[in-house]
Amino acid sequence: MEEHDKFKSQIKSIYRLLATLMVLFGITALAIVYLVSDPTLSFFKKDTAVEEYTEVPAEDDFDKIENGIHLRTGFKDAEGLMTVVNNCTNCHSAQLVIQNRMNEERWKATIRWMQETQNLWDLGKNEEIIVNYLVTNYPPQKKGRREILQNISWYELKD
Repeated sequence: MEEHDKFKSQIKSIYRLLATLMVLFGITALAIVYLVSDPTLSFFKKDTAVEEYTEVPAEDDFDKIENGIHLRTGFKDAEGLMTVVNNCTNCHSAQLVIQNRMNEERWKATIRWMQETQNLWDLGKNEEIIVNYLVTNYPPQKKGRREILQNISWYELKD
């Protein structure tokens, strides 16, 4: 009978060891999952108020124009500028507008495409102002195969 009790005791010891290993494995797994989801361990850090200061441009500088250029967007200063800024730069960069030089028909077609596929709102009376501004200030250019190089300083090849 003694051997039977000894065997039971050994089995209990093995179960306790396995249970301890499972608990340690579970704790380790949870720690790894937490580290993957929050590598900075922010949960364990004290809540200290961090003040971040961002320089907000003065209201005068927000729509500042220098040398005929609206500084924030790069658009030319002309009639309809703010209508274009307020409607076009809500969804995309002003540079996207500037690089796409088109005639009136193509600008209107582009606006229709944006309304049909990109959820552009109905521009109403602003559409005419926007198209007139774009056609006047960013008309199509005949570039040919490539633009002519300008302001190039050439150098002499030495033998």
